[in-house]
Amino acid sequence: MNKKISLFALGAALIAVPVLAAPGGAKADTDGNGTLTRTEAQAHATQRFAKMDFNKDGKIDAADRTAKRAEMQANKFTSLDADGNGSISQAEWNNQGAERAAKRAERMEKRAAAGETREGKRHAMRGPGKRGGHHGMHGGMMGKADTNGDKAISQAEFQTAALARFDAADANKDGQVTAEERKAQRGEWRAKRTAPAAPAAQ
Repeated sequence: MNKKISLFALGAALIAVPVLAAPGGAKADTDGNGTLTRTEAQAHATQRFAKMDFNKDGKIDAADRTAKRAEMQANKFTSLDADGNGSISQAEWNNQGAERAAKRAERMEKRAAAGETREGKRHAMRGPGKRGGHHGMHGGMMGKADTNGDKAISQAEFQTAALARFDAADANKDGQVTAEERKAQRGEWRAKRTAPAAPAAQ
């Protein structure tokens, strides 16, 4: 008997979408000169906000994550339902698993050829005890951006947080952030993530 997998059963297997990627960087350097201006950083923040405001209600909150996750589930279901009959057979599920395993094996071969271990890749991307180095809505960068504590990020709050990060990276305060300054800022973030937690007060 073919086993059927519903759309809703797939939700538990999906990875939650990171809430915030720091605005700026190479993508924001629209003229490609290797230097990020404050205007470019602000424009990039506007684009990022529009993309993250998934339901277009003028704020980023839990509802956006829910809507995004629902779309991911629907897309995942569609990709698995090869015959388009509205359900996933055991054969379709197994085929998807085999394809995923093949791609994983291919990635590992490429990493091995490049002398890169999977464990080393993990440590490079995250600090101890943190999943993928990302922060949730109530912590990290998003928590700091929510200045009025309403558990939502308005466009103004998002812009303010983005420009604050720009100003922090602009070490010589010349209104521009070079690749070297961005690299230094990333180094500071990594150091903070990997630093041991302070002992609890007795």
